[in-house]
Amino acid sequence: MVKKITSILVLRLLALGATISALVVTVTTHDSRHVFNLTFKASYTNAPTLRYFVVVNAIASGYSIIVLLIPSKNFLWKFILISDLIVTSMLVSGISAALGVAQVGKKGNAHAGWLPICDQVPKFCDRLTGALIAGFIAPILYLVLVLFSIHNLINLLSVKA
Repeated sequence: MVKKITSILVLRLLALGATISALVVTVTTHDSRHVFNLTFKASYTNAPTLRYFVVVNAIASGYSIIVLLIPSKNFLWKFILISDLIVTSMLVSGISAALGVAQVGKKGNAHAGWLPICDQVPKFCDRLTGALIAGFIAPILYLVLVLFSIHNLINLLSVKA
């Protein structure tokens, strides 16, 4: 039993670390470039999908902190599986949206006439890549938590039956 609790605690702490890392790195990432007396500034606030990515990671971080503070014998643990599924879905949607914008930023879109910006603001793109890696790890950890919770629920139901 102690091993299960320790495993869940470690997974939740890793997920918290991944979401906070993605959040902090994304928010603190910015770069600018001067071209023909014009200043081009790159920040997460320029793209609504990156703002969504930040909000989702903030919600997931807050949720993780709250769940870590709930005592293990509390009746609220019955709702944790559903909540973990919701948070996992939110994290997957956030990283999907952010990866779409990052791909356009890195490669551009010839059909729409959008030029890549990573050649102009490499510091922004490099740091955002790190945030996206952390953001990609978070839903994987939450998925493992969901699978762990389902396994525990099935074991609990089979013991009662």
